[in-house]
Amino acid sequence: MVEVIPRPDAAPARTEPAARVEHLVKRFGTGPVVLDGVSLDLAPGEFVCLIGASGCGKSTLLSLLAGLEKPTSGTISVAGGRPALMFQESALLPWLTAAGNVELALRLAGSGRAERRAEARRLLALVRLEDAAGARPHELSGGMRQRVALARALAQRSPVLLMDEPFAALDAITRDLLHEELARVWRETGVSIVFVTHNVREAVKLGQRILLLSSRPGRVIETWDVDIPGPRVLESPPVAALSAEITDRLRREIGRHAA
Repeated sequence: MVEVIPRPDAAPARTEPAARVEHLVKRFGTGPVVLDGVSLDLAPGEFVCLIGASGCGKSTLLSLLAGLEKPTSGTISVAGGRPALMFQESALLPWLTAAGNVELALRLAGSGRAERRAEARRLLALVRLEDAAGARPHELSGGMRQRVALARALAQRSPVLLMDEPFAALDAITRDLLHEELARVWRETGVSIVFVTHNVREAVKLGQRILLLSSRPGRVIETWDVDIPGPRVLESPPVAALSAEITDRLRREIGRHAA
């Protein structure tokens, strides 16, 4: 069995955060407030999952962290400048090979040709796709395309990786395999991850910490530190029990908003 995640007590000490959000408020134009007073710290090397009802502002929070949107008020700081961002769709350029897609991120960062090629090969090997370096996206499965997208995100050399439901469009078996791949890459790189998901069990399997956002306006209303040693398996009693607890809390929040 592949170990999915280390014990939470093995997490790095919380010193200077990899990312910090303080009193964040976001509204679009004159519309309603989407995020209201959100504050959080992301420790170096930490894996944090964000959950909440559809429309609660999870993706908006990631866009703000990525610098794609500006806050209405409050502050955001990210170590190393702009974080890397990975979406639900791989968004690979179809006319480039897997290696070419990874090299593009390195080229934009100013790397020379020889350095780009070597680093792209290293990153594809990290996600176990070195044999697919010359394949174009249409020749790859959905899971393989997402692994290329992960390699491309890592090529941005940011200490912070933002992931917006990256496995939601995949079948259950492929998603489970990619959980293990992502956890392995996370352990090997030490990158800090903020992972948005609607899947509570996915959050419990992967995360060291889980944050629940309220329905609009989005606020952090509950936090769970996931004290379950690896390997974490979706069907295991501890994962199932914590998933049930979080799901019940999420349902109550959705019900409160719908009432």
